[in-house]
Amino acid sequence: MADEKKQKSAAPAGGKPQGKKAKPEQVEAAGGETASGKPARPKANNRATARMREKYTKEVLPALMKEFGLENTMAAPKLEKIVVNMGVGEATQNAKLIDPAVSEVTQITGQKPIVTKAKKSIAQFKVREGNPIGVMVTLRGDRMYEFFDRLVNIALPRVRDFRGVPTKSFDGRGNYTLGVRDQLIFPEIDYAKVEKMKGMNITIVTTAGSDDEARALLKHMGMPFRAAQ
Repeated sequence: MADEKKQKSAAPAGGKPQGKKAKPEQVEAAGGETASGKPARPKANNRATARMREKYTKEVLPALMKEFGLENTMAAPKLEKIVVNMGVGEATQNAKLIDPAVSEVTQITGQKPIVTKAKKSIAQFKVREGNPIGVMVTLRGDRMYEFFDRLVNIALPRVRDFRGVPTKSFDGRGNYTLGVRDQLIFPEIDYAKVEKMKGMNITIVTTAGSDDEARALLKHMGMPFRAAQ
């Protein structure tokens, strides 16, 4: 009788296992999709994110406060967001060319971009209002730090004959824009699957009040600026 009671308590009626049942969206199936068929959202590299956050807190922040004579840590400049924009001019004639751009930017940033469309028609460039002309993604928080880490430590050093990035590409308000000629500098892109080289603009938005503060912030964060000549 004691054995029968133990078996009944171990297996509830109907033979269903005990415990809370996981939702289909939380269970990832093979091929990067959830059990419900929805694509799994890429996750940021927690190790890289933690490394950049720790570097800013322990190294960059004290250095900036000392350099600019700041007393409040909230007044020190920091990264606010990173905007990645890839233009696809040929998409005005063939809208299917947008799909590879969306896929590549998703692999590079870990976040699905939005499709940018023309705001007005330009007959000279054969562009009509509403035509897709590129893709854009805005990174904040963990994804921003993780992307910045891969950009300065992995992607930029892969550029041929790399001698540093320009030091004057600031907009006067503490924001820095960097142009990349092709997407192959990012190791996430498979060279065999690339049909055409695509350039992109990477804009790093900071809370700095001047270009000097933003330049110092990015330099301490590891941005490889070109040596002054």
